[in-house]
Amino acid sequence: MKIRVEDALDYHSQGRKGKIEVVSTKPCLTSRDLSLAYTPGVAEPCREIEKNPDDVYKYTAKGNLVAVVSNGTAVLGLGDIGPAAGKPVMEGKGVLFKRFADIDVFDLELKSKDPKEIIRAVQLLEPTFGGINLEDIKAPECFEIEETLKETMNIPVFHDDQHGTAIISCAALINAAEVAGKKLADLKIVVNGAGAAAISCCKLYVRAGASLENIVMFDTKGCLTKKRTDLNKYKQGFATDKEYSSLKEAMTGADVFVGLSIGGIVKKDMIKVMAPNPIVFAMANPDPEIMYDEAVSVRDDIIMATGRSDFPNQVNNVLGFPFIFRGALDVRASAINEEMKMAAVRALAELAKKKVPEMVINAYGGSDFKFGKEYIIPKPFDPRVLWFVAPAVAKAAIATGVARIQIDDWDAYEEQLKERLGLSKEIIRVAIHKAQKNPRRVVYPEGEEEKIIRAAHVSFSDNIAKPILLGNKAIIKKNIENLGYDQKEFEVYDPENCERGPKYASEFYAKRYRKGATLKEASELMKNSVYYGSMMVEKNDADAMICGLTSNYPNTIKPALQCIGIKEGLKVVSGLYIVVTKKDVFFFADTTVNVNPTSSELAEIAISAADTARAFDVEPKVAMLSFSNFGSAKYPETTKVKDAVKIVHTLRPDLIVDGEMQADTAVMTQILENDYPFSVLKSKANILIFPDLNSGNIAYKLMARIGEATVIGPVLMGMKKPVHVLQRGATVDDIINMTAIAVLEANRKLKV
Repeated sequence: MKIRVEDALDYHSQGRKGKIEVVSTKPCLTSRDLSLAYTPGVAEPCREIEKNPDDVYKYTAKGNLVAVVSNGTAVLGLGDIGPAAGKPVMEGKGVLFKRFADIDVFDLELKSKDPKEIIRAVQLLEPTFGGINLEDIKAPECFEIEETLKETMNIPVFHDDQHGTAIISCAALINAAEVAGKKLADLKIVVNGAGAAAISCCKLYVRAGASLENIVMFDTKGCLTKKRTDLNKYKQGFATDKEYSSLKEAMTGADVFVGLSIGGIVKKDMIKVMAPNPIVFAMANPDPEIMYDEAVSVRDDIIMATGRSDFPNQVNNVLGFPFIFRGALDVRASAINEEMKMAAVRALAELAKKKVPEMVINAYGGSDFKFGKEYIIPKPFDPRVLWFVAPAVAKAAIATGVARIQIDDWDAYEEQLKERLGLSKEIIRVAIHKAQKNPRRVVYPEGEEEKIIRAAHVSFSDNIAKPILLGNKAIIKKNIENLGYDQKEFEVYDPENCERGPKYASEFYAKRYRKGATLKEASELMKNSVYYGSMMVEKNDADAMICGLTSNYPNTIKPALQCIGIKEGLKVVSGLYIVVTKKDVFFFADTTVNVNPTSSELAEIAISAADTARAFDVEPKVAMLSFSNFGSAKYPETTKVKDAVKIVHTLRPDLIVDGEMQADTAVMTQILENDYPFSVLKSKANILIFPDLNSGNIAYKLMARIGEATVIGPVLMGMKKPVHVLQRGATVDDIINMTAIAVLEANRKLKV
């Protein structure tokens, strides 16, 4: 995936600056709310905490709050760039904590290189935070800082640069040794790099079963030997009696190479001389010590990991720190000890041997993963990491006496973790990765628009779609040039003078001559980009169409209906919005097309919505909404909905659908269980079918504006071929998302 400098800067600067915000979790709308949130009501929890300090976890956010602390002296591969320049990385760390484990973060950049000042600053923060994540602090100062803080603080302190890589790579080493048919204790390990990460890695490898005597470590001055007098106390622990004049000499006959140094330092001939079934962890980023394709070209028996996502076996710290802190916070641990780190190692190693579910396969382009040379550690986007690692860490904390609360029901805890993750939010990522399995030709009639060109560029670069732009060729090409994109990424056609125009006009005339169309009118219509694009899809010169950025909905949908038509077996097209709340995803329909659908039309809309949900790997549970609950109010409007439910049951008995019911009944499991236990839904619905366009359109817009939900769409359902109409003023991301949805639908229709 290619990321331009401008894209990265825009990502961080557009809209609300940076990547994080603080959001209140309690209402503050009335004078009573204000009195509860602040004075006088706030005094009550203060008094309780004064009497019992542990109540700070009960009445404040401390138990789910981590500080990411850095002084900017070792930021990624950028080095000592200072605390302010390091802040985007620390904000990013906060995003990952929240995204993968629902942990809140304040990032704190300290303007000091004095370990004692940093230690004292962090110590003073203990009342505020449930844990401390040290980040991007250079060695050897980082060792002193972490050691002192662990000894003097009563909350978990974890230096991710040391332990994160160590935990992930140790899990990989355990599994790689198994695949290679070797024992950890017998492995001859050569390590290039002697900084914080390398030393922590080797300590953990030894704890896992590797032999200290079999580890040879190199720094920038050469092999760490006991004869050297320039080694700090941390390096001295890995000084050896053996002497090697070069890295190649040490790697001769070695079972394992671990690189935490610089790119390109290992050559092919150095890989050739390693032992059979060599294990190579080239973890320098972004350029490994040796590139994956170079290494495998000389050894077909190699087991290799890197820090990169475009090669197998990515050693990515995001597999560790969010879940380790999640488990530690959930049992209110006073520390993250060696047993907890090793529990995370074992959990990751075990997970890699489990059968990979379809949702993970889809997330990585449809390739199945099986335990072996190219799959020795889980993938970063495998959601199961949360409920494998966090419970393992929590159990180790309890077993070693650093936990201050117990967990008795581990099954219930696992369910809580899944709820925290909010798996429903993955819906667009699922669509994008499914699209990437087989990108399709997508035509954009508004091809002169900058937003369209930007979205088409990303869709091409990320292998989501093959874009076709319609409009004035000169304008489009000039705009592409101004944006700095490659003209070869796009097919460009001008409907005003395109050779396909007469053919499309004849085809359109043949469809519409008994509906008032003349050949002359058809020829004029084909100069309209939306009509032209619709005919491209109809004649299989494109697989899908995305339009509507600059035009209103009826003017966009009309050409598609005239050129392509409705799917066989259906009488109506309909519109659906995907509504993503904090923890759930819902499908709202119809929200855009049918003003007052009949019972049979409502049934068609429900079936189309259910099939759409399944395309996103969501098992549909359909609620047909009304102002009545199961006959409580008998009016023509409610009877219509009740009859629609019967029609769906007849046409599609495989679907879980019920109604008529009120909206709160549909989304509140407690109401269904207590008041309507006979309902086939049993738990809250995820597809809400509205009785008319008024209610559907109002509901999704209120959710977006007042409910602060993310709404994705509209998804046009019921067309014979994929056509989707954008909201006017849609963002570039909206267009990319709709492109992925269109490709997903095209692949489904083509049964790919």
